[in-house]
Amino acid sequence: MTAHDSLADTTDRSTDRDVIFEVRNTSVTFDMERGESRVMDNVSLDIYRDEILGVVGESGSGKSMFASALLDAVVRPGKLTGEITYYPEEGEKIDLLDLNERELKRLRWEEISMVFQGAMSSFNPTMKIRKHFEETLDAHGQDRETGLDHARELLSDLYLEPERVLDSYPHELSGGMQQRALIALSLVLKPSVLVMDEPTAALDLLMQRSILTLLENLQEKYDLTVVFITHDLPLVAGLANRLAVMYAFEFVEIGPSDEIVRNAAHPYTRALLKAVPNLDAPLDEMRPIEGSAPDPVNVPTGCTYHPRCPLATNECVQNDPDYYDITVDHQAACHHWEKSFEEIPYSVSSATDGDAEVESE
Repeated sequence: MTAHDSLADTTDRSTDRDVIFEVRNTSVTFDMERGESRVMDNVSLDIYRDEILGVVGESGSGKSMFASALLDAVVRPGKLTGEITYYPEEGEKIDLLDLNERELKRLRWEEISMVFQGAMSSFNPTMKIRKHFEETLDAHGQDRETGLDHARELLSDLYLEPERVLDSYPHELSGGMQQRALIALSLVLKPSVLVMDEPTAALDLLMQRSILTLLENLQEKYDLTVVFITHDLPLVAGLANRLAVMYAFEFVEIGPSDEIVRNAAHPYTRALLKAVPNLDAPLDEMRPIEGSAPDPVNVPTGCTYHPRCPLATNECVQNDPDYYDITVDHQAACHHWEKSFEEIPYSVSSATDGDAEVESE
């Protein structure tokens, strides 16, 4: 469906940063009665070691499927194709799609870990938090005492009282405390990569900001690579080094966070920024994005955004755009990106850079 040049190829030209994930021509499809549903469409992207990558888009854009693909955890009957290569700090590169179940189990917790939205659904309500840590350590042959010492350090890093949390049942903790305990659990085996799928969506804004601040501290302390999936572009902009904007199951723009927030080139990215409340603009200037995201069984030809785009022309309907270099490390898949600056204006506030005070309750 897509005719994009490889986004990974364009970024490779501008950087010699250490690549930890190499995603090439990766798709996820589901066979349905009414046709093939393509929920990730020929995606190629490099993720760099020790960076925080924010993956942003509307609900249904394919963000969560991208997260699942990074762990080869696409649920059946979904079919994952393409190449996903993981480069550990030491040793040979790993082709994720060639691993057996035992190898995947080890990789998913010891090298790559994931935090899902809604901590309560990830904890067994009949078990204390301590037991969750113990079972995870036991399942991977790790020493309990050493592992629990690390768990206490992680909980302290997340502004929690370790013994109080370990001795509590999940329901005895607030939503923010549960989510932080889940982050600690995901890191107890010392993975190199943390994939987070809408991890703060169920929390209030203050707690969201608090957790992002704590996550930034964890990333620096433990040299983590973080892939942060969210629909909230301003929320993640102050945390991420780079932003990758997803629309209709493919990436349409990627670049340094500050540059994309202040100088977005794709009409969809600019529309996203115009539609969110964290902008220094009167409410009457904010506009929702008209129309709806495409059906994965019936994705438009050409540029997938053209039915909703005010800049769309015949060229957009007929030809899927390649990635255009906006700057050395900023690319967008839009034939008319130069017009977007004038045609789709928006104002950015400093709210995207603000930190919140951390609360322990």
